[in-house]
Amino acid sequence: MKSGQYFAAALAVVMLVAVGSANAKTFRWAAQGDAATMDPHGISAGLTLGFLGNIYDGLVRRAGDLSLEPALATRWSATGPTTWRFKLREGVKFHDGSDFTSDDVVFSWQRAAAKSSGVRAIIGSIKDVKTAGKYAVDITTGKPDPLLPQSIANWFIVSRAWSVKNGAADAASPAQKKEGYATNHTNGTGPFHLISREAGVKTVLQPYTGWWDKAGHNVTEAVFRPVKSAATRVAALLSGELDLIYPVPVQDAGRVADTAGFKMLTGTELRTIFIGMDVTRDELLHSTVKGKNPFKDIKVRQALYHAIDVDAIREKVMRGTSTPAGLLIGPGINGFKQAMNGRLAYDPAKAKSLLADAGYGQGFGVGMDCTNDRYVNDAAICTAVVSMLARIGVKVQLNADSKSRIFAKYKARDTSLYLLGWTAGTYDAHHIMRFLLSKPNPERKLGSWNFGGYWNARIDVLRDQIAVEVDKAKRQAMIDEVHTIFRAELPYIPLHQQALSWGVRSNVDLIQRADNFFQLRWVTIK
Repeated sequence: MKSGQYFAAALAVVMLVAVGSANAKTFRWAAQGDAATMDPHGISAGLTLGFLGNIYDGLVRRAGDLSLEPALATRWSATGPTTWRFKLREGVKFHDGSDFTSDDVVFSWQRAAAKSSGVRAIIGSIKDVKTAGKYAVDITTGKPDPLLPQSIANWFIVSRAWSVKNGAADAASPAQKKEGYATNHTNGTGPFHLISREAGVKTVLQPYTGWWDKAGHNVTEAVFRPVKSAATRVAALLSGELDLIYPVPVQDAGRVADTAGFKMLTGTELRTIFIGMDVTRDELLHSTVKGKNPFKDIKVRQALYHAIDVDAIREKVMRGTSTPAGLLIGPGINGFKQAMNGRLAYDPAKAKSLLADAGYGQGFGVGMDCTNDRYVNDAAICTAVVSMLARIGVKVQLNADSKSRIFAKYKARDTSLYLLGWTAGTYDAHHIMRFLLSKPNPERKLGSWNFGGYWNARIDVLRDQIAVEVDKAKRQAMIDEVHTIFRAELPYIPLHQQALSWGVRSNVDLIQRADNFFQLRWVTIK
């Protein structure tokens, strides 16, 4: 090539780069914690599943209004009381360019259902998955499950060939303190693919140009940074370093909204925040009480409930943004009934009387575990609860730590009193029965987040009946009975539904889902 030609070619390259840079839309966002893993079958936690929903697809997915819509499956139907046929989308490519087929669905079920998986409960009703040709699968459930499509929206599909090739045939669960190739590498079919991953520091994504769906965004690069400090998150947003942060501390929401160039996106989240107790051990761990477990006594549980001023938490800790709750589900979840959502009254005198009746008139000491980077003002909520319980003689030693450490304690059942938040992943009341109100049973994939060990035989019967009942009135009557039992026995103390609180640059349009899942496919930068 002659020198003049070389110069012209080089100039053309420079001009193309300049144009590309000018049109590039880098989106930067932060949350208070990081995704626990890149393994789509590693853990069933909202932040992680929401993040991985940008990289992986399931057979079905949730729209912006949380309605169910096709994804890797184009249609589905029940072919019998316990069988479903899912017709798969043809022509889909994984990020490595390989074809998506029914074999990958079968493999993804086997991987997610294995003991090494952290998402077994998501596909807990599935007994078998078989190919029905290259682009169809037959799913068999152990019992009739009319909610099956609703329950599998967060069951993601991985490549069999890629997983086997890279020694990732088994899931690596953070709860089991295991890592594998899929912990920091990905190969999905979703709208974005992983460019780099530095856990706890930064994760970079770019659009997958071969995605099967039409891109509804204009992002060319997405950079996620976990920022634990609320003050640092807000400062980074208002300085222009970030385009989105969540959650915005309730005390800073006004400042963000009043700052030129920024806006607040708010709404009531589906998640309910509550306090759990060990109600089964004969001797309570981390307690001054020896040889007994105060929380096995309903009077003690009622005392703690009466001692907690949820309105004060709403006004002073949540700055008026939370919605007090009397059930483990709130509005937006099928089976919720406002008439049954009332709370026990705040009454410290009655709380003291109940403690005395239970034989704890002098109070007792107990440890409490609480995250400080998972829910809106979680540590502040726990601090307020500690102060309120102290007024009735229950002296609480608070252990507030990162969700990774706290959840590890929960999974090991090394806790006596704890804070937890829950969103019914199927958007149905049956979900809390499986995960929170069933006796822990790994083989049946029940009670996986029931760290207090609560069990009621009647709820077990109702749970299984509700799972197969198609008559709406009969089903609601059974759900109401579960609510009634829950309110009588109080294995958990509901606090509130927290508010969604996202701070966004004014030039960014996106969709805020009520389940607090953030999806890059809806981001438009003006």
